[in-house]
Amino acid sequence: MASLEQYEAFVETVERGSLTAAAHHLNRSLQAVSRAIATLEAELGVELIRRTTRRLQTTPTGMLLRERLRAALKDIDDARSQAQREGQRIAGLFRISASIHFAAQFVVPTAVAFAQRYPEVEIEFVLDDAFSHLIEERLDVAIRVGDLGAASLRSRKITQLRRVVVAAPAYLMQHGRPRLPAELAAHRCVIRTIGPEGDSWPFMIGDRLVRIPVKGAMKCNDAAAANAAVALGAGIGIAPLWQVRREIDDGRLEVLLPDYEPPPTPVSAVWPAQAGTPARTRLFVEMLAHRLTGERI
Repeated sequence: MASLEQYEAFVETVERGSLTAAAHHLNRSLQAVSRAIATLEAELGVELIRRTTRRLQTTPTGMLLRERLRAALKDIDDARSQAQREGQRIAGLFRISASIHFAAQFVVPTAVAFAQRYPEVEIEFVLDDAFSHLIEERLDVAIRVGDLGAASLRSRKITQLRRVVVAAPAYLMQHGRPRLPAELAAHRCVIRTIGPEGDSWPFMIGDRLVRIPVKGAMKCNDAAAANAAVALGAGIGIAPLWQVRREIDDGRLEVLLPDYEPPPTPVSAVWPAQAGTPARTRLFVEMLAHRLTGERI
């Protein structure tokens, strides 16, 4: 099937009266324009332009095709222009995905500020601790905590989350304080059954990442519940700092093994891979990155 470029080459050649003028207007080579017309004629099986040594003459069939194509190409150009305008318009339904607890503390405040700045935007949250499928769920952007893997999405790293090992003072008084990661084997730990850690916790020992196996006094598939159990003395836990900062500041939890702190977890914005990033997606991601810069997380 003939391509849009071949139709454009044919119409411009007829409109401008020469291959050279058409090539200049389309910013293509003379050979490319000539080849496009020849290919179009071969596919249609008709002569569209008669070439003589002095001039080009459009055949009756060519004139008929030119009139139909000129209107069609204008419609296509108008559609392109409208799509570009819509892509730059800061309005309409904007669907955001993020993990439940992280969204409540960090993403929602940014979204509220974004909606106040751009009142034509209608925001809908799709909150889930599992990664959402952007295309199937018609999401504009997702804020993901953790490694992105090999997903074919556009992305921007926004910040990093510190992870800390914590325990309640009451637990430490009864069971002692570990001084080395390996000593966790002798302790009761609260294990999260969601996320990457499980019963093998990461630590930086020198410049090496080492995973230390731990035993669970309690297992939990919810971050808030796991943190609450640790604060009540059920055992030692591992958590993003932002989740337990209040308990640390209030003295209900103490940070352990600070010299071996686990590597931080990246936070990224991801959106569907397409020709251009919509303006509202770009502006929201920029606002979120700016607001999280300097946060104690």
